[in-house]
Amino acid sequence: MAERIPRVPVREQDPKVRATNFDEVCYGYNEQEALLEASRCLHCRNPRCVGACPVGLKIPEFISRLRDGDIAGAADIIAQDSSLPAVCGRVCPQETQCEGSCVLGVKGEPVAIGKLERFVADYMREHRGADNTEPCRKAPANGVKVAVIGSGPAGLACASDLAKLGYDVTVFEALHKAGGVLEYGIPEFRLPKEKVLRGEVQDVVRLGVKIVTDVIVGRTVTIDSLMDEMGFKAVFVGTGAGLPKFMGIPGENLCGVFSANEFLTRNNLMCAWREDYLTPIHAGRKVCVVGGGNVAMDAARTALRLGAEVHIVYRRTEAELPARREEVHHAKDEGIVFDLLTNPVEIVGDERGWVKALRCIRMELGEPDASGRRSPVPVEGSEFEVEADTVIMALGTSSNPLISRTTPGLETNRRGGLVADESGATTRPGVFAGGDAVTGAATVILAMGAGRKAARAIDEYLRTPQ
Repeated sequence: MAERIPRVPVREQDPKVRATNFDEVCYGYNEQEALLEASRCLHCRNPRCVGACPVGLKIPEFISRLRDGDIAGAADIIAQDSSLPAVCGRVCPQETQCEGSCVLGVKGEPVAIGKLERFVADYMREHRGADNTEPCRKAPANGVKVAVIGSGPAGLACASDLAKLGYDVTVFEALHKAGGVLEYGIPEFRLPKEKVLRGEVQDVVRLGVKIVTDVIVGRTVTIDSLMDEMGFKAVFVGTGAGLPKFMGIPGENLCGVFSANEFLTRNNLMCAWREDYLTPIHAGRKVCVVGGGNVAMDAARTALRLGAEVHIVYRRTEAELPARREEVHHAKDEGIVFDLLTNPVEIVGDERGWVKALRCIRMELGEPDASGRRSPVPVEGSEFEVEADTVIMALGTSSNPLISRTTPGLETNRRGGLVADESGATTRPGVFAGGDAVTGAATVILAMGAGRKAARAIDEYLRTPQ
């Protein structure tokens, strides 16, 4: 019976309207819709969805509570494993993780696990009120100090789990607002900051976690000073991957060329999208975004909302776009043009040193390699120009080397990421790391999973006589 109920569609802003504002695109479920969707779950004896979730969320259990109308009970179950449920419900790639493993997805559509998680988190936030002082379940304080560097998803997950275990946790954030990539990297229309993110950051603070902003570890303080002078017995490095990559083509130093990092940070953290802030950004009239991942979609859709005509330039086919299908679908609906099998070769400037065009070459897929993947190869004589006054490079990021360069004994791999074992332990005793700082740019939920794993390892390390 359950498998015959169609997946409950989710309501969204009209594409023509949302392309002109920064309001959230997806409205999510109301209570009636959420209960109906929850009734589709088969409650498998061996739920594959749980194994596919990087933080091990007890998915059938929270859905069962939700189906019975016990929304608070569902929230309690989620809180055991996730400190950011409203965030994850919005930005996790559920289609390749929990929902991708759902049995119902074999012959039909999987349960909308992400939308249900979002509903529970949003409902509780709206109904408990901002002044809720309900005590959080945590172990008695043990007085042991642990430092967490970075307040992104990895750092927040690690900090919250350690706080629940009784540790005295301080998070050090380089920027002036907590949240890391959630605050500066993901646009407002995908993740509202005031309405959603800051409330969940505050939930971490309610556990007893202290967040100190405007501290650049490696400059303001070092890991050595944290451990040797300030009394921290262990350190978790969750600094993310904030170092942008470029193509190395002529013209990348022209005015009007941005990394996606810079473009999104200025727009999000500095509120360039708000008319009442004096921190505007040069979006331009015609924008080319180079890349095909989620960050490329975010940059393109942001530029569109700032009034530009936007092209996404990607060297492979649509089938190989690494971005979530949902994000590609939203971008197309909003009017963004996809120039596929296209690769930039030069950024052309005018006499003033500003971008005026992006010179590209057509690509075609060559013969498959040993893995079966077909690499794009240039089509000789197919160069052409796309008019543009802004070019945004969304080609991935790598770890900032500041921490490794200022911390003796901390090794890095060939990509610049910190070397850490499966538990997060680095080559420096007492120092752990996880998330993008280790793996390079990945997903929010994978970073959270790494943070949780490191918290368990830190607890074990501190309980073991040194």
